[in-house]
Amino acid sequence: MASTVDEACQWTVSTLARYAPATIAVLLPVQDRLRCVAATGAWQVFSAVPPKAGVVGRVYASGESATVPDVAADPDYLPVRPDVVAEISVPVLDPAHRPIGVLDLQWSGPVELGPWRETAERVAGRLGARITALGGPPAESRSETLLRHAAALTAAATEGDLTTAAICAAREVSTLSAAVLVLADGSGPRPHVPADTPGELESRLLAELTEAGAPALHRMITRAHRYGAGYTLGEPGHPPTEEYGPLVDAGVRTLVAVPVGPPDGGGVLLVADERLLRPDPTTVNLMELLGGQLWTCLDRLRTLERLREQASSDPLTGLRHTGPFGQRIARATPGRTALLAIDVDGFKIVNDTYGHQAGDLLLIKLARALEGALRQGDELYRVGGDEFVAVIEVHRPEEAVRIAERLTEAARETGRTISVGVALPRTGESPEQTLRRADQALYVSKSQGRDTVRLAPA
Repeated sequence: MASTVDEACQWTVSTLARYAPATIAVLLPVQDRLRCVAATGAWQVFSAVPPKAGVVGRVYASGESATVPDVAADPDYLPVRPDVVAEISVPVLDPAHRPIGVLDLQWSGPVELGPWRETAERVAGRLGARITALGGPPAESRSETLLRHAAALTAAATEGDLTTAAICAAREVSTLSAAVLVLADGSGPRPHVPADTPGELESRLLAELTEAGAPALHRMITRAHRYGAGYTLGEPGHPPTEEYGPLVDAGVRTLVAVPVGPPDGGGVLLVADERLLRPDPTTVNLMELLGGQLWTCLDRLRTLERLREQASSDPLTGLRHTGPFGQRIARATPGRTALLAIDVDGFKIVNDTYGHQAGDLLLIKLARALEGALRQGDELYRVGGDEFVAVIEVHRPEEAVRIAERLTEAARETGRTISVGVALPRTGESPEQTLRRADQALYVSKSQGRDTVRLAPA
């Protein structure tokens, strides 16, 4: 008589409960877990169980019933009450004898398990037939889908992973075919689609939005933040506002636009389709929830990145400091990675004569000049008060010397001079020993008049 799967499961549990003094539950698969859809009272009922977890997971995976006379002796038992002593778990099978769920009974007192196992299997067979007749286990609800994706957003480790997870969530929850995330960054707003799996409409949207340029993207973001989320009704003959012209050019006929983050640094989530559809307000509300979760996760990732940057860089010059330097020289290649130890000539005199503020300004100016003289891929670190180290990859020692001489020329253009010691790692030599030889070459440069470069003996 049940007209829905949930109703069939509830009636099964409530009827069994009249005769069996047990905790009873029916679990059905949804996505990658078993969800409890009906249960009798217990102190704790698991809402969902991971695949193959517990006795129920074992039964669902194998399709075979399990009788557990002593739950304390079964390592798979998932405790729901402290007084449970025995468990019977049987698969709910469809007419083809494929598992489509689990019927689980747990007792807290003495029980004859054999007859109850036979009864449970017969009841589970009737339930499986009714579930199959009603179309099979119910699909994941939209709220469950959103929660699953919200967990994926929270677990994203990078901005790229996060934007991909958000776009996939927007597609699935909205049931529209495409999603594009437009986010502002240091170089202006940019559209984002999944790098590995963009759909056809998303690829066209990316091309149109990129061609439209930053001013057009700014207008879309401004509109969304000024007026809030909006959506089309999918009716033909009604032209879009000017801001959404590039979307129409890409083939969009249905659109949900949701502001993301704050107006001055956030963006807009555009969820679209080529078909003329009518998104309902609930869909828009779910997209707003998704946009809020997205920004929370994005702000957290950016905050963590800023903290990592602050922890690994010198606050005065912005150069990386000793922690990252130690990691970098640990990867030095013998005969190829040159270490250039650099010291500012006469820096103490500047501090003593003009004060530490003048010394700080000098260090900042020199850091920028030295960075500008290095090649792309070369790295510069501040490892002490006026001490720097450049890590460069070269083919010959003479190449490292030439780069060091470029650094001395760059320093002269600032009105100051530097002394440089150069060393290349020997085979079997630790990075610390290489740096010590670079420092010794630097001291030779200092003692021989400064403003020079010295190469440590090979």
